[in-house]
Amino acid sequence: MSAAPLPALLVVAHGSRDPRHAATVHALTERVRSLRPGLRVETAYLDFTTPSVGQALSSLYLSGVREVVALPLLLTRAFHAKADVPAALAESSARLPDLTVRIADVLGPSPLLTATLERRLAEAGLTPADRAGTGVVLASAGSTDPEAIAVIAEIAREWRHTGWCAVRPAFASAALPRTEDAVRALRAEGVRRVAVAPYVIAPGRLPDRIAAGAAAAGADVVADVLGPSPELAALLLTRYEAALSPAAPARPALSA
Repeated sequence: MSAAPLPALLVVAHGSRDPRHAATVHALTERVRSLRPGLRVETAYLDFTTPSVGQALSSLYLSGVREVVALPLLLTRAFHAKADVPAALAESSARLPDLTVRIADVLGPSPLLTATLERRLAEAGLTPADRAGTGVVLASAGSTDPEAIAVIAEIAREWRHTGWCAVRPAFASAALPRTEDAVRALRAEGVRRVAVAPYVIAPGRLPDRIAAGAAAAGADVVADVLGPSPELAALLLTRYEAALSPAAPARPALSA
């Protein structure tokens, strides 16, 4: 008797008019597929890019899939995670009989994300010997959700304990301080070297704003976005498995 097929993984990204965003998401899902042969991995977008959530679920359903884990490609539980993703999944799955959709948790916080930040800073030229003299600006996209802002601040506090002389949160939109203000504040405190670590997954308008702010304030090092790192790919699979675990407090399972 053959084993039952694995539930499909549907990665739900925000979407962007910037083609670099979709290219990065594609590279990330390709890496996930390489880590888990036999697992069907598809992508959907909330806005700007196709396929939409409805289109992706319909395609999976027509191919015979009846169980899906939908994973929000988001770093915090802000409005998109709390409202947009569940609404899009509920609306689409209601039209597909016998389809069960489990919603996985968002990606952050996670040590695997911190490991990716460390990887990008190393790729930008920082060495272990630089840590004690370097202040880091943890620059996220920003949110009006207090919970999301608090999570970014907590990540910065925890990361500071790994040897950096300072780690400060900053935001590209919706919250303060901006990246350039955080860089200048570290300079004013006497920090010799300042690095900016974008806490965003893919390139786009807000990551470009982070980079521009870093350049305007004279940051010494600007790391790349998280992108399709091996750690991030592993994290997607961790969230997928947790959504299927009976012991885990599952997100809503949407059944038609």
